[in-house]
Amino acid sequence: MPRQKSDKVTRFSVSLPESLLAELDAMVERRGYASRSQAVAALTRDGLVEFANQLGTETVAGTINLVYDHTQKGLQARIAAIQHKYYLMVVTSMHVHLEDHNYLEVLLVQGPADQLRKLADELITVRGVKQGKLTLTATAMPPLL
Repeated sequence: MPRQKSDKVTRFSVSLPESLLAELDAMVERRGYASRSQAVAALTRDGLVEFANQLGTETVAGTINLVYDHTQKGLQARIAAIQHKYYLMVVTSMHVHLEDHNYLEVLLVQGPADQLRKLADELITVRGVKQGKLTLTATAMPPLL
């Protein structure tokens, strides 16, 4: 949920235990945030994304990362068939060659969070997929047409 240009900044106070504030300050320093406010805004955005994803009905964009052995017979065809089944949600994909016959495939996806989880689960559980992960964002992409 990116901040709109017309969004006004509103100040509010937050009370935290000293130990939690110390952890926040350490994170601000390690990650290089300009201020506590910037860090709290980022954490809030992350929390809102997670909340939207739990609800599952809001349209979001994201990526699905897969690692698999491209030499395994029929595996790429099974992965492609699943992508075709969800063709309205798969915006694009690309793969790169890794060592030892492995591919890293990255799919850019968009749709209701619960449906994207379903798509990711189908891909990740295909026999031969070694690793997979779905990462969702706060908002959807603008319409393509």
